[in-house]
Amino acid sequence: MRKLPPLRALQVFEAAARQAHFSRAAAELCITQSAVSHQVKQLEEHYGERLFKREGRQLNLTVKGTMLYQGLEQIFNELSDLSTKISGESNDQLRLAVYSSFAIKWLIPRLNDFRRLHPQIKIRLDMMTTDPELSDSVADMFITGQSGQPGFHHHVLHKERLIPVVSPSLLNPDLTANDELLRHPLLTVDEGPLGLDWDRWFIANSLPLPAEQQQHIFSHVLMAIEAAIAGQGIALASDFMVQADIERGLLVELDLPDILTGFEFQFSCKQRRLKEPAIAAFVAWLSQQK
Repeated sequence: MRKLPPLRALQVFEAAARQAHFSRAAAELCITQSAVSHQVKQLEEHYGERLFKREGRQLNLTVKGTMLYQGLEQIFNELSDLSTKISGESNDQLRLAVYSSFAIKWLIPRLNDFRRLHPQIKIRLDMMTTDPELSDSVADMFITGQSGQPGFHHHVLHKERLIPVVSPSLLNPDLTANDELLRHPLLTVDEGPLGLDWDRWFIANSLPLPAEQQQHIFSHVLMAIEAAIAGQGIALASDFMVQADIERGLLVELDLPDILTGFEFQFSCKQRRLKEPAIAAFVAWLSQQK
């Protein structure tokens, strides 16, 4: 005969540990916060071990709590997979967490092709500005700058490089790219801790930034790109973000050096979920995109 702990308490504990918050676990399970506390206490009494510890406002797992949570996560994942196989259901609604700039300039223009190939699969895009926690509670799939998290599949979608672009309306066919660079304002993006992007470009190419060079400062590269399209100067833009604008003749890449930023856009999802039909279809489609 199996000696099992209280199963409902295990479910509540798993939610509380995953959310690192009793009230969020309560909302997920549609119960009260006091009910979560009661179930966790019941489990702690069953094992004779503390499973959580509070450090200020932070709710953290103890060593034994971490051990229990890691085991339960694997068991619940396997149980969910088994249930899906038995019921014959497939998850055809996927949440993809993605940087807004990458979504707007790279992913969204391509999504119609995926929808044409797989009309039954619904992709919900959740825009983000900073890297989220890689967790099924956040999204099913991610496009971030993160890699190497255990249990996750990662592959590089794009290694970002910055290229100088300008509206063709500003170009003089008799001038070199270097001459063009000196006679137009620089549309400069303030990248916070990284500094100004054009400053980085001049340093990377061992060139002096002329003191008289006019600069217009923007807080986001999307604004600098739109200003370049409007003929206000020369912008440094991620190559993937201006690919379509160059193909449509709205921008021209100047014959000047580019710079690699060192940033890589990574696609990530749980390793165990790669065999799910909807995720497998999206990964296969994504791998064919350029």
